[in-house]
This record gives sequence, structure tokens and C-alpha cells, in this order.
Amino acid sequence: MEGGNDRAERPGTIAVLGPGGVGGLLAALLARAGHRVICLAGERTVEALRQDGVRVRSATFGEFTARVDADTELREPVDACLIAVKQTALASALERVPPAALGDGLVVPLLNGIEHPAALRRHYRPDLVAPGVIRVESTRVAPGVIEHGSPFADVELTGATVERKRLDELADLLTAAGIRTQVRADEITALWAKLALLAPLALLTTRYGLTVGGVRTERGAELRALLDETAAVGRACGAPVDPASVLRLYETFPAATKSSMQRDAEAGRPLELDAIGGALLRAAARHDVPVPVATSLVRDLADA
Repeated sequence: MEGGNDRAERPGTIAVLGPGGVGGLLAALLARAGHRVICLAGERTVEALRQDGVRVRSATFGEFTARVDADTELREPVDACLIAVKQTALASALERVPPAALGDGLVVPLLNGIEHPAALRRHYRPDLVAPGVIRVESTRVAPGVIEHGSPFADVELTGATVERKRLDELADLLTAAGIRTQVRADEITALWAKLALLAPLALLTTRYGLTVGGVRTERGAELRALLDETAAVGRACGAPVDPASVLRLYETFPAATKSSMQRDAEAGRPLELDAIGGALLRAAARHDVPVPVATSLVRDLADA
């Protein structure tokens, strides 16, 4: 990935930790673009990927199969490792990426929440950790089988401790593969923009079992109060969160939309409650910002 204007055209070696809905889509697009991709997962998924590759069904990117390498652990240096597991699985998943094997590769977590960059910088070299924010709807329906539903797959890269040139190079590589990517200078703002959008809907849809449309119509006052609380905490942390802008964005969502936390709850999977709601409450406590609505919702979900 070194060089000048042709850097995005030069094949890279990219590891993808967690080739599920998001990671599997990214792995397939990168492999289709000519890059060597190493998917890191459990034995069952590794066997499926080695045999059949990653199969994608997408109105945006088409239907295709991409051949990838797959292993249960990273065993060689890479240009970057995209981390696409849920926060609930992060600690165990990182065992698949030993720092010594990573070399000088960037560590790019595409996780929900705001606390994981600090944890990763304790585990890996701080100058290698480049947090990312991804906006996409993509689901793994079976090992190595991905259904991409959104008309986009957009990434924002940031990294207060990372050399800007390396971020730009990775952004170019991802964009050339079809993943529209921008580099944001302010890490705190980028992470809080995602949390301010995600947390209110995740908490409310999951707590009440409502779609986005149901939250807008049946829990509108609570939604606006929670948006105000989240924005106040974000601003206290140094991020210029505008609750009115977030609310306007919610109005564009299809009424039947469900949050990822809600879908996890319905499927009986572990919730990212601590990474989303817990992180919000801890940030509020550090800055002495009252968040009664968020506190009540997180408590109710934790007790459910």
C-alpha cells in the first residue's frame, strides 16, 4: 500500500477478524478487487470459507463469490486488520490476532461504542489503532453467505495516534473496492456521531420491542429526551452533537427498521448494552451530566 497515485491499485494483504454480515461483505469486496484477504474465525466458518469462499447477495454490488484465505489465527504480517466482531465477543476474538503476528499492520475496529479504542491501544501499539465507523446493513445468513440490504457501505476512518498518510492509503484502498471511505481528523467527533445516532434507537427499540416507526409515534417524547441527554454527554466529551439533526435523520428511516440490538434480543444473542448504553452512562458520570432517561432504559434492559 505504499506509493503515490496508484497506491489504491496495488494489492494489499488485509485480515478480517469476524467475517459475519459486515466483515464478510468487506472481505468479499476487497478480495474481488484483487487484494489478498485472510478471514479469521472459528473452525466451522474457516472450513466453509476455504471450501466455498464468501458468497454475497446484494442489489448494490451484485451476486458474486470471492475466494479468500481463512484461518483461526493470524500467522503473518498484514497491511491492516479490520475488526468486525461485536463488542461482546471482542476480548476472545483478539486472541486470534497476536500483536507479534500483526507486524506493522493497522488495527481498524469497526465496532459500536466509544471505549474500545483505548482498550485496543493497550493491547496493540497505539500508533497502529485506527478506529472506524461503518454504515451498512448486511447480514450473515450462514457461514460465508452474506446478504447486503442497504444501498451503501460507507466507512469513516480516524485515529488520533495514527500517521495520516496511512489512513489516507487505507481509505483509497477501501474506496477502490467499492467501500466509500473518508478520513476524519477528529476521532472523538467521529465516534460520538455514531453513538449519538445509535444509542437512542438501540435502547428504545429493544426496551419496548418497537420498530423505528413505532418509537417515533409511540415514544416520541422519550426519544427526544434521550436524544437531548446523549447530545449533552457528547458535547461534554468534546463532540458537537446536534439532537435536532439526528432526529431529522431518524425521520428518513423506513418505519419497519429495527436496530441491531433489537435483532440480537429477538434472536437471544448477547446484547451490546454495555458498549452502547453502559458507555453512555459512564461518560455522563465522568462529566456530571444527568441522564435519567438513559439510566432507566439501561437498568430495565439489564434486568430483563
